[in-house]
Amino acid sequence: MKLFVDVISDVICPWCYIGKRRLETAIAALSTEHEVQVRWHPFQLNPTMPKEGISRKDYRTQKFGSWERSVKLDATVTSAGEAEGIRFDFDKIERTPNTVDAHRLIWLADQHGYQDAVVEALFRAYFSEGQEIGDRQTIINIVAAAGLEREAAETMLDSEEGMDMIAQAAEMSQQYQVASVPFFILNQKLGLSGAQHPEKFLNAFKQLTDES
Repeated sequence: MKLFVDVISDVICPWCYIGKRRLETAIAALSTEHEVQVRWHPFQLNPTMPKEGISRKDYRTQKFGSWERSVKLDATVTSAGEAEGIRFDFDKIERTPNTVDAHRLIWLADQHGYQDAVVEALFRAYFSEGQEIGDRQTIINIVAAAGLEREAAETMLDSEEGMDMIAQAAEMSQQYQVASVPFFILNQKLGLSGAQHPEKFLNAFKQLTDES
């Protein structure tokens, strides 16, 4: 049976990275008779973020009330990531970026068969390596290393291509009443909010196959 998973996420959302890994664990546990197709859709946690981004410390302090609270939340994420084989290194992250271009490149990568690789590369570059994924040249280097043709990435970023996709994704989020990410839509029927554990995905997959 063919199963479809639409993932609404932002590349600066650490729980989206953890949710990706847990989804992959669930998919790996499925029997070979099931084929799962995953597609990633944009969600902007900070739609008014300046193009150049802002200091992560300033952003997190404003969002959570204090830098101390932000550090405690980062520690919780780091622990959850370690359990999934993800190394978060928040100390390396200097800026919270505008993610529009990252989302456009993820959309482009889908058309060329590299979407999962590009999503993984962007998560790793930001959360584990502290790379500035709001910087044009940096992000082109990241997606090119993941397999996307460099010239195609450069050409798209020189245009407005992909901006309509971001608007359409916002409509999808409204349709499913998405208030936070990650959000997973299975076969356009079941919605799962948050970085669910693999068992939750497997139960949902079973429900869908039983209904079919």
